[in-house]
Amino acid sequence: MKKVYNSAAEALDGLLFDDMTIAAGGFGLCGIPENLIQALKDAGTKGLTIVGNNAGVDDFGMGPLLKTRQVKKVIASYVGENKEFERQVLAGELELELTPQGTLAN
Repeated sequence: MKKVYNSAAEALDGLLFDDMTIAAGGFGLCGIPENLIQALKDAGTKGLTIVGNNAGVDDFGMGPLLKTRQVKKVIASYVGENKEFERQVLAGELELELTPQGTLAN
């Protein structure tokens, strides 16, 4: 198995499909997989369930995936700084499952 790739898109090649669940590391906006998030956005994969510490902000972290409507559900412990995320949840366009931080860490 090859473990080093020239790009995030190459690493994800053949692995992505609609309605998949993605668990992403990081805390807040630190240590998040920026390049993999961009590759997911560029691939156009839809119906994603995102599991992570938070929903990012409008233009960083998971924010760009929310703007392009590629996410159907977010499982997170904190969601307070993304206005588009808030709008989609309140409008019933996005499912939210709040999960304690300790549960995510396990």
